[in-house]
Amino acid sequence: MTFAPALPSRRELWLLLTLAGIQFTHILDFMIMMPLGPQFTRLFGISDAQFGLLVSAYTLSAGVSGLVAATYIDRFGRKRLLLALYVLFGLATLACGLAPTYGTLMVARVLAGMFGGVLSALSQTIVADAIPFERRGRAMGIVMTSFSVSTVAGVPLGLVVAEHWGWNMPFLGIAVLCGVLAVVAARVLPDMDAHLHAASQRTVLGGIAQVLADANHRRAFLFSALLMFTGFTVIPYITIFMQTNVGVLPGQIPVIYLCGGVVTLFTARLFGRMTDRYGKVATFRWLAVAVAVPLLSVTLLRPAPLAVVLVATTLMFALMSGRMIPGMAIVTAAADPALRGTFMTLNASVQSGAMGLASLAGGMLIRRDAQGLVQNYWMAAVGGIVASLLAWQVAGTLRLHGAGQGR
Repeated sequence: MTFAPALPSRRELWLLLTLAGIQFTHILDFMIMMPLGPQFTRLFGISDAQFGLLVSAYTLSAGVSGLVAATYIDRFGRKRLLLALYVLFGLATLACGLAPTYGTLMVARVLAGMFGGVLSALSQTIVADAIPFERRGRAMGIVMTSFSVSTVAGVPLGLVVAEHWGWNMPFLGIAVLCGVLAVVAARVLPDMDAHLHAASQRTVLGGIAQVLADANHRRAFLFSALLMFTGFTVIPYITIFMQTNVGVLPGQIPVIYLCGGVVTLFTARLFGRMTDRYGKVATFRWLAVAVAVPLLSVTLLRPAPLAVVLVATTLMFALMSGRMIPGMAIVTAAADPALRGTFMTLNASVQSGAMGLASLAGGMLIRRDAQGLVQNYWMAAVGGIVASLLAWQVAGTLRLHGAGQGR
């Protein structure tokens, strides 16, 4: 079931590319923090745990914001709300680039998370409203190539810019790009307000209550939390571990993201097609098991040639982003179409909270020895693998709207 009339194929492609651009900026805004970890710990004189809190501030703020957004997301047209939130997100990112201290940067990250988390949910809601179930895997693959592009181009370029002109310049660049994309979105996105009639028939709290009363929704929230927890016990600390334990030079870090991004540019489309052809649940389950291999490989690395490091990290990027394609197709299909906006906003809160808790858990599990080497990183990977296997189990219990027999 969709809430928008079928779009011409060219218009549909422009819709998906525009949403991918919006996703690119707020994903890059979040991702660029992690490889800058060594710079932040040195510049602000903070510990690894304090840096983990800086990363978590974005996600935890997004979680709280999503709870608030659930009270209003279905009461505004999708396009109007997306543009308003995106402009505010751009301004918050600008504030990050201008922050002079750890404290002010923390405040700016909270504001960026407040708007960025809702943007993600709203983009996914638009895809689910506009694209039929049978093409949704491909559509998610296109939108989620934003992750690949952010790693293949955004993060390496951002690191080079940060190395030459300071850590704040990537954030200023993202803010400028947000302004450009906001203008494009205003021209390209269709008005999507067919959901407003259904929203007017219920109270704000009534809509949230309806979402939470559905057992299928509750299982979908659990699945979504496990989906995010899997990676974020490990991902925020990759750069710190690679430089301290594996011997990767600061100038080689962009190569890790470049290789990972190049491969996922191709694998994202591949996994999108597999998702539609072989089924959302079947594809997800295969990837949920496979991701355990690179998670352990990366966290158990010792000093090694760069080629060995690239094999492990690139496989992790490819499988980690790949499982999100069938995973998010499952989540959007688990939502009752009449409640999808509220559901997806609450889901964004669940995901953001899970990411924040995973980052904090990873920061608490790892420690430094007397030589400054990171210890117990493998334990963070084990936590992520357990979450992935639990998600494998929960995926099979979900009812997917519009799926028929083709799950």
